Amino acid sequence: MNDEERILKEIKDVLKELDEQGRMKYTQKYMQHSDISVYKHCISVAYTSVELADRLAWNVNRRELIRGALLHDYFLYDWHEKNAGHRFHGFIHAGRALQNARKDFKLTIREENIILRHMFPLNVVPPMCKEAWLVCLADKICASKETVAGRIHRKRKQQR
Repeated sequence: MNDEERILKEIKDVLKELDEQGRMKYTQKYMQHSDISVYKHCISVAYTSVELADRLAWNVNRRELIRGALLHDYFLYDWHEKNAGHRFHGFIHAGRALQNARKDFKLTIREENIILRHMFPLNVVPPMCKEAWLVCLADKICASKETVAGRIHRKRKQQR
């Protein structure tokens, strides 16, 4: 089994638990960036987080890293809807994701930190563990790729 297959298997194992125990499947119906669902975005963030940890040779708790990454956007609403409660989504969704995750799962302190602090520096309190820093960085990498890819795709469609 190569590194990519190993990482994907680790993610799928944790994702299966989250799908069965909570409302993770609901995130498939909400869009995150462009045409990427929250569900797919969280999988990408989990994969990128593990890949970064491996490349940096950081000793991390992989299970907590993956769980935190998969739950970092567990806010369970469509933030694109015009709604006063969604106006400050970038600032509030980490707290909402943590509230929802706490309702559905038993979380470790590290997993809570990953979820709550992934929006640093927009939310000014920085992550407190390596795993949270990795998810914070991976989230920005994935969001940037998804947003740029969506814009390129829309531009190509307009040119046809």
